Amino acid sequence: MMIRHLIILLLLSCATNVLAQKNIVESLQMPVKGLGNINIHQDESITEQLGNIYILGSQQEVKKTRGYRVQVYAGNNSRVARNEAFKIETLIKTEFPDLPVYTYFQPPRWLCRVGNFRSIEEADRAKRLLKSHKNIKEVSVVLDQINISFDKD
Repeated sequence: MMIRHLIILLLLSCATNVLAQKNIVESLQMPVKGLGNINIHQDESITEQLGNIYILGSQQEVKKTRGYRVQVYAGNNSRVARNEAFKIETLIKTEFPDLPVYTYFQPPRWLCRVGNFRSIEEADRAKRLLKSHKNIKEVSVVLDQINISFDKD
């Protein structure tokens, strides 16, 4: 009887951990107390091709995969650069509300990137649109991990 409860608890724990992880490789490598560890050694490109699934409420999921974004700011690791990155983010959210904006610190610099484009052509169209704005000086297309939203079936 005790073993049955332990197995059920272990399965529920694993199921919760799988939902919290980014992809199947990370969920397999998650340590489970008393059962040992799994280490997977493989080329990073294999993991990137798997994509990452995140649940957003009950109707939508997001898959993380390789794609393109338009970089509109890259600064150093100072407070001034941080403020400038968020200032550009606010400007883009105001002027181009349909474009998602991502501002974050990737050592050693602050970055502000726009969009989730599957093709370089889509990213280039957005780049030209952003470049036409007088207050956005730095605009380039970069390869990045993007978010693709889709409805759960």
